[in-house]
Amino acid sequence: MNWESLLSLKRHGDTLKRLRKEQDETRLGFEVDYDRIIFSSAFRSLQDKTQVIPLSNTDFVHTRLTHSLEVSVVGRSLGRIAGRKILEKHPYLKEVHGYRFNDFGAIVAAAALAHDIGNPPFGHSGEKAIGEYFTNGMGSKYQSVLSSKEFQDLIDFEGNANGFRLLSKSRAGVDGGLRLSYATLGAFMKYPKESLPKKPTKHIADKKFGFFQSDLPGFAEIAQELGLKQTRSGADVSYSRHPLTFLVEAADDICYTIIDFEDGINLGLISEDFALEYLIKLVKDNINTKKYNSLAFKEDRLSYLRALAINTLITDAVNVFIENEDSILNGDFQVSLLDKSKYEAQISDIISLSVKKVYRSQEVVEKEIAGYKIISDILDVYTTALIRQSEGKASNYDRLMIQTLPELYQPTDCSTYDILLSTCCYVASLSDSAAVHIHNKIMGKQL
Repeated sequence: MNWESLLSLKRHGDTLKRLRKEQDETRLGFEVDYDRIIFSSAFRSLQDKTQVIPLSNTDFVHTRLTHSLEVSVVGRSLGRIAGRKILEKHPYLKEVHGYRFNDFGAIVAAAALAHDIGNPPFGHSGEKAIGEYFTNGMGSKYQSVLSSKEFQDLIDFEGNANGFRLLSKSRAGVDGGLRLSYATLGAFMKYPKESLPKKPTKHIADKKFGFFQSDLPGFAEIAQELGLKQTRSGADVSYSRHPLTFLVEAADDICYTIIDFEDGINLGLISEDFALEYLIKLVKDNINTKKYNSLAFKEDRLSYLRALAINTLITDAVNVFIENEDSILNGDFQVSLLDKSKYEAQISDIISLSVKKVYRSQEVVEKEIAGYKIISDILDVYTTALIRQSEGKASNYDRLMIQTLPELYQPTDCSTYDILLSTCCYVASLSDSAAVHIHNKIMGKQL
């Protein structure tokens, strides 16, 4: 893979090549990507979607929106620092093509901003709840009429694939979705493969999948334009990651490692003394002890350690990226950047404590259980109504339910797979509160 192709400014429907040296410096194409994402309705819905604690009543806890903004800020720094080093190593990118280090920052920031845009309500349990409906719930009856890959798309419903669909799928009057640059879409795609084969290798790009069967043609066009290395072909399609995806992933990893941990401290799930000990181990090489000891309040001490920890991990992640640039460009780098971090042990300790004290806390578990029931019931009502409508068997209740859907999700003149996938995407688009509200109406608890 080569940087000139990987930094493509092309957008869906372009007939002429967009050249970096011809860009308006006051409104660069990669910066337009950021604007289009942040003004999208899908991004706004993240303000009421769970990051860790579902439906929390406190001001301490991050939502998907605040998490995404923070990941974007960290991603911008990662991209700019890495970009400067890449341009030093490959000066032709600047001298011949006009690329600047800010371009790398803008691409990573935009992709990072969108990295959770396809996630369902109720955190990662939302993805599992959708899959469970088709694995063990009423949706299992559809397996016989779907291909193996179509059914796998549903039972392993993936927020990353839904995100790609939201960003790029055409619909009536909206050609190419948000029409982002291919460089940003490439950096967004953490898992550039189909749902099957499932985890065929230990390469991190094979861990999950990044596009649904219905979106394969659009994905392939982007991958080919960017010059991504194809790793499987024929019946199964997959590519190597866009190199900047590793920076997007690192930004996410840094934020959830440090900030989810901080949420746990603020909620009282992790004791301050215990937590500070873990963070100090991570930043011991960079901490200003005198400054730290002068901070009288817990909030200020946490803020200082958080900022120091994030900066420490940013510097380390960029070093790992640059040291392994050739391997990354060849598609041979098989793990995340933080897996190669010199702070890997400290990161692992923090995550282990977060899993024990935060992710598996009673509040999280109880609300995830409720989320399973809510998502399953909503899916059942809408899939049943839409499939019956497509078969000409809809009841009056079915027709009433279909009328409550946004117009985008009402059509039934398509395949069973398209109806089911569209309904899953509708449920995934709901905020936590909207899902609870719709469920209450379906159950007759609210007029």
